[in-house]
Amino acid sequence: MRSLAREGGAVARWDVARAARPGRCAGAGLAGFRDLGTGPVAVGLVPRPAVTLVVEFGDGPFSVVDGSGRQHRGSLAAGLVPPGGARLRGEGVTCVEVHLPPPTAFRVLGIRPAELAGGVVPLDALWGRDLARLREQLWAAPSWRERFALTDAVLSDRSGTGPSADPEVARAWHRIVAARGRIRIGELAAEVGWSRGRLWSGFRSQIGLTPKRAAMLVRFRYAAHRLVAGASAAAVAAECGYVDQSPLHHETVAFTGLTPAALAGDPGVTVDDTGWTDPRPGGR
Repeated sequence: MRSLAREGGAVARWDVARAARPGRCAGAGLAGFRDLGTGPVAVGLVPRPAVTLVVEFGDGPFSVVDGSGRQHRGSLAAGLVPPGGARLRGEGVTCVEVHLPPPTAFRVLGIRPAELAGGVVPLDALWGRDLARLREQLWAAPSWRERFALTDAVLSDRSGTGPSADPEVARAWHRIVAARGRIRIGELAAEVGWSRGRLWSGFRSQIGLTPKRAAMLVRFRYAAHRLVAGASAAAVAAECGYVDQSPLHHETVAFTGLTPAALAGDPGVTVDDTGWTDPRPGGR
């Protein structure tokens, strides 16, 4: 989930597009964002249960400032839990955003999602000339449909460059997503035929989160989707399996720095949810 807001408080206007059909890269989701307003934009990188790639090809400056104040320029790869306070800043931002389930990201990026450590890595450090070529092609493409096809081709070509996740880890991840995070870890371990300790270790080394933290993140993403759709905090808490509104409030603040009410009313979060209409994060 991202939070987008125009610097100075005015609402940003966005052209938002979503790939109409699945591509060749398993589970990848693609969306396009173009800022139609004037003036700089600040984008908070809020965690979601997917590795996020942002391929920018606009005219204006584009960078990410992390929680420590370090600035990273250009296209990026962000882990499951970006560093607190990280913000994307730019003007005339135009980009294709890709969400990859961690087992798929493992193969496409050539590194384990755990190696991102929840942080932000320049995408050119991972893709080199492939990224430069893709940005040129995206700039020249006349429509989002062509841009999505070009991006999907690169993802497909690179899907064998990295190692594969253990089948048990991949199966457990997709099971967590299918259950919207509402699954007991002992039950999950039994399903894949591993001990709790082995599943815990496999997730930490290959996904970058423990199974419990991954389940919390998936559940939160669905809860955020429901809040933005207009459901009350009480209804969302009941629907998503929280004991009451207090844990929902705690997780929302922990993941986003916003209360549930503020999250639901954030105009940029609404823009993001428009681009990602499927509420099953990481499973696209």
